[in-house]
Amino acid sequence: MPIRNFRPTSPGRRNASGFTFEEITKKKPEKQLLVSKKRNSGRSKGRISVRRRGGGHKRHIRIVDFKRDKIGVPGRVAAIEYDPNRSARLALIFYADGDKRYILAPDGLEVDANIVAGPDAPVALGNALPLSIIPTGTPVHNVELQPGRGGQLGRSAGATIRLMARDQGYALLRMPSGEMRQVSEACLATIGTVGNAEHGQIKLGKAGRNRHRGRRPKVRGSAMNPVDHPHGGGEGKAPVGMPGPKTPWGKPALGFRTRRNKSTDKYIVRRRGQGRR
Repeated sequence: MPIRNFRPTSPGRRNASGFTFEEITKKKPEKQLLVSKKRNSGRSKGRISVRRRGGGHKRHIRIVDFKRDKIGVPGRVAAIEYDPNRSARLALIFYADGDKRYILAPDGLEVDANIVAGPDAPVALGNALPLSIIPTGTPVHNVELQPGRGGQLGRSAGATIRLMARDQGYALLRMPSGEMRQVSEACLATIGTVGNAEHGQIKLGKAGRNRHRGRRPKVRGSAMNPVDHPHGGGEGKAPVGMPGPKTPWGKPALGFRTRRNKSTDKYIVRRRGQGRR
């Protein structure tokens, strides 16, 4: 999708860019697939639990079908729509039984295209099949971690997961990060790459566009006092003063691994940025 460079009518517009939205075919979302979004501004029980959240434009949540459980029911792509809650675009599907659902729009999916899910579906763009049927080397997205749970892997704009091999009931996947991971062959995956791959090339140009997204300013720890942050204090600009940076609560930051689910480590064949384990 082409990227539009704005005219420099102001300092904030000089280096800003945005989408042309040429692929969007329907402006207003389907009302029956909307849910109102309640704001909490990063607060839990009135206290800030997630910093730097608040404000932003009002939004509605689109109900997206990540499970693709309309097995054997053919559907037609009625429209490609914008979703303010994610980087990918959505495809509105009209099924033969009268049901309407949103799915993630893969790159190249066009209006009036036909899609279907299930083990009998052909290996075509937008179709959802078990990993046991998909040929090796096929790019997929919206992959399940557990059968029937719904897609959890490869859902952001431009994400591609490559099916590398199958062995003893498991499929070996190469993640966008480079990680090699095993998933059950019974898990569903959607054929193709998630669309809107140019999402990461957008330049906001001004702080206000971040505020529109609900992101508030971030204060550097080195600009704080020692009572507020481990990086604070000192005369003038001072280094961290310790072997590595820390969070405001004294925990290691920037590169410190926080993965806690050790029970699924056996399914990770190779971690991202590392050699074979």
